[in-house]
Amino acid sequence: MWAADAPWRAWTLTTTVEVRDPGRETQVWLPLPSLSTPWQQTVTHTFQTQGEAHLRADGRYGAQMLHVRFARDERRPTVTLTTTVRTRDRASPWASPVARTAPVLTAAERRFWLAPTEWLPTDGIVRKTALEAVGSARSDRARAERIYDWVVRNAWREPTTRGCGPGDIRTMLETGNLGGKCADINALFVGLCRSAGLPARDVYGVRVAPSAFGYRQLGAPSEQLSGAQHCRAEVWLEGAGWCAMDPADVTKVMRHEFPDWIRDPRDPRVEPVRQALFGGWEGNWVGWNMAHDLDLPGARGPRLPFLMYPVAEVDGERLDSYSPNDFRYRIVAARA
Repeated sequence: MWAADAPWRAWTLTTTVEVRDPGRETQVWLPLPSLSTPWQQTVTHTFQTQGEAHLRADGRYGAQMLHVRFARDERRPTVTLTTTVRTRDRASPWASPVARTAPVLTAAERRFWLAPTEWLPTDGIVRKTALEAVGSARSDRARAERIYDWVVRNAWREPTTRGCGPGDIRTMLETGNLGGKCADINALFVGLCRSAGLPARDVYGVRVAPSAFGYRQLGAPSEQLSGAQHCRAEVWLEGAGWCAMDPADVTKVMRHEFPDWIRDPRDPRVEPVRQALFGGWEGNWVGWNMAHDLDLPGARGPRLPFLMYPVAEVDGERLDSYSPNDFRYRIVAARA
């Protein structure tokens, strides 16, 4: 699919937020690219605002964000955040001809990425489903592939889901309603992997450019990115390390790429992307963080299942991050 030595591309992301109806206490939190990996590197952050701004990170996952508090008499709270980041395509490690030392996951890291969270339980129906999906498979890669195939066969892209979905996998499995969007479907993959003993994690981010892979659904339709947020996933496979996964995008292609809703992931129109996204990613996407169950510093509103959108509060009331026109934020990307 993509070369292991794919070239780097630099992107400048500019996020502008204006809170239309401020109150006595107005706050904004903007996610920052928090990843330093062989496939993504952050170059710089700059910001402009009339508020008091600080770079913060949560204490568990290291998710970075810009936190801005505005004065009580500020009538038009605004903040502009500009980030430059480099990305590149990510190839399947088993398809790479490049020899390398086998990666190692420490015991502490393994426990961390196997642990349940509030929205990613690993017991009950989640574990039962994982064991059924894995069946007799024994190797890490075979178990991950069984789970991946189970997800793309049984889950589906549901266009009426708001935003990227809440990622409540227990409710999905208990109700049998496996329809959702990327934060639902990829969380389902991650939760099933953890239940089967495979360390796994979601990676939350935003698409920044059209896809060069040939599927229009796998890229941002324009440089305007409000609504282009997308969650991906990784699973740790012994001997290969962290491997890129995206079953949610397979279901998106099945539902939206063609005039008909394709129900069979082995359909020849879908098979190329089904194979490619088991182990690979295209570098037209920027990852923010891998954080679950996030308490925003200084927030009075509820804990977030993930931080992928701009967040704002007015007098302790959380604004709707899924409504950029009402919230008034805009994200734009350009090649740097």
